[in-house]
Parts: sequence; structure tokens; C-alpha cells
Amino acid sequence: MIQWRSGRVVEVLREWAGAREVAVEVDGARLRGLAHTGLVGVPEPGDRVLLNVTALALGLGTGGYALVVALPDRLPPDPVAPAPPAGPGHLVKARYTPLQPVVLGADEQDSPWHAALAEADSVDGLPVVTADLHSALPAVLAGARTVDPGLRVVYVMTDGGALPLSLSRTVAGLDAAGWLAATVTVGQAFGGALEAVTLHTGLLAARLVLGADLAVVAQGPGNLGTGTRWGFSGVACGEAVNAAAVLGGRPVAALRVSDADPRERHRGVSHHSTTAYGRVALAPADVPVPVLPGAFGARLREEAAALCGERHRLVEVPVDGLEQALAATPVPLSSMGRGYAADPPCFLASAVAGVHAARLVAAGGL
Repeated sequence: MIQWRSGRVVEVLREWAGAREVAVEVDGARLRGLAHTGLVGVPEPGDRVLLNVTALALGLGTGGYALVVALPDRLPPDPVAPAPPAGPGHLVKARYTPLQPVVLGADEQDSPWHAALAEADSVDGLPVVTADLHSALPAVLAGARTVDPGLRVVYVMTDGGALPLSLSRTVAGLDAAGWLAATVTVGQAFGGALEAVTLHTGLLAARLVLGADLAVVAQGPGNLGTGTRWGFSGVACGEAVNAAAVLGGRPVAALRVSDADPRERHRGVSHHSTTAYGRVALAPADVPVPVLPGAFGARLREEAAALCGERHRLVEVPVDGLEQALAATPVPLSSMGRGYAADPPCFLASAVAGVHAARLVAAGGL
């Protein structure tokens, strides 16, 4: 199940919050290694490192990294627990794997926010944008900021892709630029400003603890798909719609769209969206669709309307000014290896979801 290698760090390549990328020499070859520093410590040139190269050998994963599992000759010191009630926490994530972290859950009994969340049952009309791919996040924010750049937007990361939030250079860049107010990691995902057991308590924490005006729910980098009707991690978008609705939020379903994907099942409105929103989401949601010219624009509207059926509400959103807004994002736009120029509808579909959600905030949510 795991291909192990031992190597020596020869150079630090770059780093961002919670992660360090290093060049590692392994049997005369040079590999890119990624260390999640909160888990394994901070590798320096000269350190011997143990690597998991399985995904790299198979050509899988996001970024093409060998993952640093340990610095066996220089183990990191034991964490110093803060004084109660902040404590080290008792919430175990990536459970029963060799690198399981223990974190403080916002919803656990030792948390200073436990009392606020214990009986909480509503997010009070919070608009919640749900998206299939992690790459939708900056586009959603770009769209929302055209309406109100001062919105407090909280990203709630689910565990369908990467579990460590520190893998995401996108989140690090958005956070550094002030585009994100905070992050919450839910399920098996970890590393957010707040941790939560479920998406439901994650959304409640976003609203009641972090004061979110708007939440964006999407998996971490590196989604999983099998080319089957049901075997893809983005199916959780439908469950996110249900979670937002049952908590009294306003679900906004961002469509996965492409005019450039070579796979027919992802052209127009992707089958991921038609399955997640058309079949899994049992609660009604707003489904924004970008108003685009020509045959492709007509196709999008027709496919989005079919997805909505009698349950969801189709919302047509003009794209005036969004190209400029997307060009101003503080992080690169890239989805499935394509940037904005290669596939504009992909990013415009996410951006109009942000526009619509921000307008809901302006209008008072529900």
C-alpha cells in the first residue's frame, strides 16, 4: 500500500503556512518533498527524511510530491499544551493512521466555544456556497468581493480531498491577502483556525464563533473520481446543501462547468453537479448560472434548468466585470490544469455563485 524511500534534504524550495517544500536526494535522483510541519517538524538541508512516494510513483495527486513522513534523526519536540480550557484537545483526525493529529474541536467539551455550540441549531440565514473542486474557492471569493469586499467569508474545508489544510497554497495566499476571514476543517480534515467533528458543527462554528457573513464549503485540493456515476468525492456537495438547509442557511450551489475538458461527462454542466445537486441534494438551493453568449451559454442554461427541476431555483447572473475581478485574485486560477484563458466558463460559474451569495447577504440572507 505504501512505497517507502529514505533520502537527504539538499535544499529548501519554498514554504507557506504549515508546509515546507524541499528538494530531497534519493538514490541519486532529486525529488520534491512536502512536509506538513505541524505533523513531522521542519526539515532542513542535511536532514535524513523518510518519504511516502506511492502517489508520486503512480502519477497521482496534486503537486507531484513525495510526502515527508518523519525526520527520524531529529524528531520534533513534544507540543506544549496551552493552559485549560484551550488545552491540547481530544479530537483525533486522520484517525488510526500513523500520523493522526489530536486537535481541539470547537464542538468538544474542553472547548471555550462548547457552550455556544452545545444546543445551537441555526446559522440564521447564512448564505452557504457549495462547490465541487477546491479550485473554485478563489473564483467564488472574487465574485463575492465585486458586491462587497468587506464580507467576512469563512472557508469550511471538507475531507473529500486533502486532509491537511496546509497542503493548500491557495488558502495560504487568500488568507495572507485578507480575502478569507478564517477557515474551519471538518470531518477528517484538519489544520483550520477551528476544527469541528461534522460539517454541521463546522457551519455553526463559522457563523456563531467566527461571525461569518458567508461560508464557502468545498473539499481540499486533490479530488477523487472514478469515472462512474457515484464514485467521486464531489458527491458530498449535495450533502452540503442538505446540511446548510437543515441549519436554516441559504444554500447556493456553485456549478462545475467546462468548455474545455476533454471528457464529455464534464463538458457543459459536469455530471458531478447534476448528480450531487440533482440527485443527492434533497433540500432546495439557489443554482446560479453565468449568462454567456452563443450556443455554449444556451447549453449551460438548458442543462442547469434541467438540473434544477422543481426543487431548485435557477438564478441567471450576468458576468459583467467578472473577468477583471478574476484577473485580480491574489492566487493563480487553475482547475484541472487549466487557467482562466483556457476555460473561462469554469471560473465564471464559480464567480457568479459568489456574486449571488453576496447579494443574499446584502438583502438579509433569507
